[in-house]
Amino acid sequence: MPVRRTAFAALLLAVPALGVVTAFGIAPGTVTEALPRSSVVLEVPVPEIGAPAEPPAQRFVNQERVLRGDTVAGLLSRLGVRDEAGLAFLRADPVGRQIFRQLIPGRSMQAETNEAAELLSLRYMPNTTAVIEVSRGPKGLEARERTLAPDTRMFYKSATIRSSLFAATDAAGIPDAIAMQITRAFATDIDFHLDLRKGDTFSVIYEMLYENGELVAPGRILSAEFVNQGHAYHAVLFQDEEGQDAYYALDGSNRAKAFLRSPVEFSRVSSGFGARLHPIHNTWRAHTGTDFAAPKGTRVLSAADGTVTFSGWRNGYGNTIEIRHGGAVSTLYAHLSGFASGMRAGTRVRQGEAIGFVGATGWATGPHLHYEFKVAGMHQNPMKVALPKATPVPSHLRAKFDEAAAAASTRIQLVRSSSSLRFE
Repeated sequence: MPVRRTAFAALLLAVPALGVVTAFGIAPGTVTEALPRSSVVLEVPVPEIGAPAEPPAQRFVNQERVLRGDTVAGLLSRLGVRDEAGLAFLRADPVGRQIFRQLIPGRSMQAETNEAAELLSLRYMPNTTAVIEVSRGPKGLEARERTLAPDTRMFYKSATIRSSLFAATDAAGIPDAIAMQITRAFATDIDFHLDLRKGDTFSVIYEMLYENGELVAPGRILSAEFVNQGHAYHAVLFQDEEGQDAYYALDGSNRAKAFLRSPVEFSRVSSGFGARLHPIHNTWRAHTGTDFAAPKGTRVLSAADGTVTFSGWRNGYGNTIEIRHGGAVSTLYAHLSGFASGMRAGTRVRQGEAIGFVGATGWATGPHLHYEFKVAGMHQNPMKVALPKATPVPSHLRAKFDEAAAAASTRIQLVRSSSSLRFE
């Protein structure tokens, strides 16, 4: 009996399974004859296969920084431009030729070329407020000058001297232009050739200028501290009575001197003040100034604030500028290759402003600046005459300055204690 019951139960379980299988069978009444079929032919047009399309023309973009002694032709060559017609255009175009007068070491130039190394576009910023742009269109090359409206970002950095200032700034990622500003801000107290010691430290807060996310140029140092041989020096940016930027110590004294000792960037003294054998006339004569050897085209700077009293050709001096300053002091700059824009009698100039360019005009055997320093018409040795410091913060601005100095000191302390802090 148990065996029969088991078999019967198995039969009952199999019945639903059979029902499921039959559900996939052919339903009664279904017609199984073949359905009618017909052929349809469509004509599809096939495009003609011609020669393969020409690949797009290649374009090359390069960027180079202006080096000391650079010429426009040399800079374009480093940028990969081999275009005599393009260079001729820059020389002839009223906007393009400005580049020749404003080729400043440290600035960047960007150029775009084609496979033939022809100039397609060029971009150069002579300063932080303007950009000169050259582009090739249907009518050829065109140049324009455009006003910049860059965004300003602040950077906070600190570093320790291991070998030199520039090695330290490179290690900290500080641009060379900012390093140069550091040397100028502290030059009255620190000789960066002789006084630096291993272990000296500095902290600096400075601006960087960007346009559409692209770095335009380094900006200004806002405040800085330099600890040299255990002594801390400070520099705070503050606007003077005329609204001009100047650097002051925390006590309000001006960090600048009333006159620059050297009015030429990146130069060396090639002939000092006093009697010398004249290189052209081969006779002993009094040398009434100091000669600074520098590449042709190097910027010549006004030694102090003043007014241009002469700008033009003066016999053996060649192209010459003379400036009258306060206190019966005047300075003279000779053998220039050319003058900065707007340099004429009556023009007001600021200390450090470019007034001309090193050359070899007049009686000169090579490119250099002849620089004279006169007090009440009497020649003085520019390298030894006592140079007073510039005017301190005026009394009516002292409260405003003290507030700015306190804030700057607090920020510098923060930078000094947070070496990982890099930007705001």
